[in-house]
Amino acid sequence: MDKGLKLVGESPWIKEITKVIETIKDQNVPVLITGETGTGKELIARIIHFTSIRKDKPFIPVSCASIPHELFESELFGHKKGSFTGAVSDKEGLVEAASFGTLFLDEVDELSLSAQAKLLRTLDTGEIRRIGETEFRYVDFRLICATSKDLKSLAEQNKFRIDLYFRIDVISIHCIPLRERKEDIIPIAQYYISQFEPEMRSDEITDEAKELLLSYYWPGNVRELIQEIKYAILHAENGVITKNSLSETVKKGGKTPDIPSMKEYLKKAQKEYALKILKMTNGNKKKAAEILRIDYSTLYRIINQ
Repeated sequence: MDKGLKLVGESPWIKEITKVIETIKDQNVPVLITGETGTGKELIARIIHFTSIRKDKPFIPVSCASIPHELFESELFGHKKGSFTGAVSDKEGLVEAASFGTLFLDEVDELSLSAQAKLLRTLDTGEIRRIGETEFRYVDFRLICATSKDLKSLAEQNKFRIDLYFRIDVISIHCIPLRERKEDIIPIAQYYISQFEPEMRSDEITDEAKELLLSYYWPGNVRELIQEIKYAILHAENGVITKNSLSETVKKGGKTPDIPSMKEYLKKAQKEYALKILKMTNGNKKKAAEILRIDYSTLYRIINQ
């Protein structure tokens, strides 16, 4: 495995995820990795692949958000020459390219509903059919998906297929944000100092600089921390990272602002509205669910979240 593929840190979460990866790496079932942007979802996907029995086969990462919807089915499943305007030659799809390896679908929530239907069939049958062809091709791959969205909520809104959600959510891994595992911040910083500047001692960070790193909110999570370390190395003073080596953003960032995320705000507003309707119906949950045009189980989840 590439030495750069490593989970760094001392938090209970790091230790738990390391154990989970060891347990599931050779299980031929889909994995769904969730979490905020920059928390290391693709890193975990790569570690799963490169420590598994598929490690010598392809790892195919796909950013679902970067491919136009009208081209996605062609990219994912391939096409036959002449099957549509611009199809000047036969093309192997990314699913085929991942044969005997791993297909990593990042931002899987961006898949169109039609592409979701085809992916579901492929997972159920182990077959794909290129656009413009009539015969099916057998494929054997491990699927790992990632998203920063709440797929179950999207499924309840009919924005993501519920059957596909259950199909890909066999093993779940949630990446918690860096601000909730502060004990990992300094080890990560020291690790990347050793990676980017081997001649600099990884422990050459002043206490004042460490305090600023620990008190910053890190909205961009590990990805933002890595970029900050690159900046700090360039501005180190005689090989030492001091307060002045850090960016103005981190120096002025201070502690976590007491502002809820959009997700937290909407969840609170949703619950307050549901409770208001429930009060109008004198506690009749069935009636309240009908008024809100949601099913009983969804109402139960909202008022108990």
